[in-house]
Amino acid sequence: MRKIAALILALAVAACGQKGDLTPRVGGTLPAAPFGRSDKPTAEKLLDPPVQAIPERSVELRRRSEEREDDPFDLPPKE
Repeated sequence: MRKIAALILALAVAACGQKGDLTPRVGGTLPAAPFGRSDKPTAEKLLDPPVQAIPERSVELRRRSEEREDDPFDLPPKE
């Protein structure tokens, strides 16, 4: 019985999420402008991740099989 109640409670909590635009609370404001900037960024601009947070992939995929270099950390298991 407790498992069912916990499951119903978990589903109710998971289903109560609000989907909509983020706005400051009534009477609240957005954070102050960053030091050195004269303009105050909007909420949408603050939610956009910077380029450093989403780097582009720079790894070249292998096109053919190649011999692996010797790995000094590939040790046999200890007995």
